Amino acid sequence: MAENLIRIIEEKQKIVEKPTFKVGDTVKVHFKIIEGKTERIQIYEGLVLCFKNAGIGRTFTVRKNSYGVGVERVFPLHSPRIAKVEVVHAGKVRRAKLYYIREKIGKAAKIKTLLKKKA
Repeated sequence: MAENLIRIIEEKQKIVEKPTFKVGDTVKVHFKIIEGKTERIQIYEGLVLCFKNAGIGRTFTVRKNSYGVGVERVFPLHSPRIAKVEVVHAGKVRRAKLYYIREKIGKAAKIKTLLKKKA
């Protein structure tokens, strides 16, 4: 009984649109921040390292370099606080998880860009 109720609530909160980005893409995440009574949108730009879990609890990790220090942030995919996710450039990778990027420094941490064929 309670399990069905939880599933019904999860389905209502799920975002129907599939994500248009994948692992290896450089993205800008427009995230709503609530400070007291005011609400603003903060943009977090970085490389998508991985997707985790499934269903309503699905998350993605974004890594950026901030003043020479690597910063990672985990975003829930179905969060109402995410205004939009826009792809800056698509990356060409052959792995599902890019954890090896954490140890790389400088040019070695770059991901090749994916060139799309013209139709």
